[in-house]
Amino acid sequence: MLLKLSFSSMQKKLKDYLVLLFGLTISIAIFYMFQTLAQNKAFIESNAMISQIVFIFHVGSFILGAITIFYIFYATSFMLTLRQKEMGMYMTLGAKKRKITQLMFFETFFIGIISLVTGILIGIGLAAGIAEIFMWQLNFSGDGFEAFYISSLITTVIFYVALFFLTSIVNAWQIGRKSVLNLLHADQKLDQIKTNGFKTFIGVFFAIILIGIGYYAMMHMAKLAEFGIIIATVTIIPGTYLIFISLLPYFIKKLKQSRTLNEKGINSFTLGQLRFRMQHLTKVLGTVAMLIALGLGAMTAGISFYHNIEIQSSMFFANDVVVHQPGNEDKKVIEAIDFTEKNSYHYKVDNEAVYFLKEDLLDNPPEIKSYTEDFELPKTIRVNETLPDEKYSLYENENTSELPDDWWSALSTELNASYQMFGGMDIFVYSAAEYESIPSEELQVILGKVEDFTDYLPHLEKINDHQLELAEAYRGENVEVVGTKYSNYIAFQAIASGTIFMGLFLGIAFLMMMASVLMFKLLSSAGADVIRYSMLRKIGVRKSLLVKSIYRELFLLFLFPALVGLVHVIVGMQMFSFIIIEPYAKIWIPISIFLLIYGIYYWITVQMYKRIVLPKEF
Repeated sequence: MLLKLSFSSMQKKLKDYLVLLFGLTISIAIFYMFQTLAQNKAFIESNAMISQIVFIFHVGSFILGAITIFYIFYATSFMLTLRQKEMGMYMTLGAKKRKITQLMFFETFFIGIISLVTGILIGIGLAAGIAEIFMWQLNFSGDGFEAFYISSLITTVIFYVALFFLTSIVNAWQIGRKSVLNLLHADQKLDQIKTNGFKTFIGVFFAIILIGIGYYAMMHMAKLAEFGIIIATVTIIPGTYLIFISLLPYFIKKLKQSRTLNEKGINSFTLGQLRFRMQHLTKVLGTVAMLIALGLGAMTAGISFYHNIEIQSSMFFANDVVVHQPGNEDKKVIEAIDFTEKNSYHYKVDNEAVYFLKEDLLDNPPEIKSYTEDFELPKTIRVNETLPDEKYSLYENENTSELPDDWWSALSTELNASYQMFGGMDIFVYSAAEYESIPSEELQVILGKVEDFTDYLPHLEKINDHQLELAEAYRGENVEVVGTKYSNYIAFQAIASGTIFMGLFLGIAFLMMMASVLMFKLLSSAGADVIRYSMLRKIGVRKSLLVKSIYRELFLLFLFPALVGLVHVIVGMQMFSFIIIEPYAKIWIPISIFLLIYGIYYWITVQMYKRIVLPKEF
């Protein structure tokens, strides 16, 4: 009989249960997605630029596990909130408490198992889909990555079955220990919050100290290595929670005491709602802030790695395109490229050496990268050194003058007149008279610059294929890298793609999870707010004011962890400064994705909260 009543009640609250299932499913899917990477040691070691990557994943698994336990308890408490008044009615009608606790255990575990099966299936699908998209965008083969990974599946099943079993016991115990009166009046509990100036000062003081130590560790990660990761983890996490536990309630109290703000409209009610919530929301807000930091940080790091590939490949090259002996196909490709600067130089080749025409070089001196002794990023300059002698050599030669340093860089790097293209041949620069005496066919090399190098990667790929064939002909061996900016770009991309993939993959996963933690906590306590909104409506408060109050209240609750998480990310990106030239490159992209996901969760939460708390005539 009770089972029939239970299923009937679940059908009546189907929308609420679907929300619960959605949240639990997302949590399980994300946990599984993380494990597909964390447990695939061979994949992450062979596709990462960071030597401590396996250790980082171990730390990440620990943090995610702790957050997941916290999240599951809050999500299942949502179901307890939905059912406890009804359970009280069953007991009033004569149902035994033992049967009620068994029913609560069954419902919690039943919902958990359904969400586990659904979550794993969605996790496999998301892992495969997201991985496929990122691999395609990054041109990354991802050898060794498997969306369906047995070890991850077993870990996820064991972890969540044990967790749902534990939460089922807890929910049943909480129902069993309450009296019938408490169950019937569960939504009338008075929330109290105490703020003490001295305790607030102590909490904020230790929070600043801990977060400061953590920030220092992240900013000096190159020296501290794995020890720095441990320091940052054990200081920033408790520091973040202390900020929300100590400072935020005190801050809301001060806002409430501001007469100018408090007496405007129904701000008194809105700020009062925030004060009532703080006692139960501080830990949740801290958890959301950490999830934002993890998710946005992983995505920002991944995108920074991606955009730093072009920056790293440009460190050695002032020019973007170099084409030796362009054929008809090369010329068609060159015509399709919109050059900002383009120069042509002539040279001859015999069996022993390569001879460049000096006048060509002097008429159109190329740009080069200039390095300083303090190891700053190289600057782009144009060669302005004169070449008064008749003959110059790139390498030591008794019968010729030595090329000045800037011209040496121009020929060996920008024009690729080096072993990469010509093997062991000597490289000379001859005046017109000496050049004409060389009885060989005159050849051409084109050097150019474009506005955005990455816009022309398909064009440069075609050019690179011909340059490889040419280098193989001169060197008499198989050539894989020809020494141009494009070949450097491809090499850096091959090294960095695995790390980029992991960052984007995990970033999306964490961002999908973070706001649902806050959403379910807010919705699980929404039942207690029904009577407050009903009373305001009865005394004549307009619907528009109540709706505006909900938007403002929830906006502030979503805003606080977002700000703290963003600060963590901005400072935390310094931990990659020793391997990324510009760690903040294109940071607006991950922030925009985060704001989009966060905004969707905020809108969904507001709509569901309105449906729960506002009187039915609304």
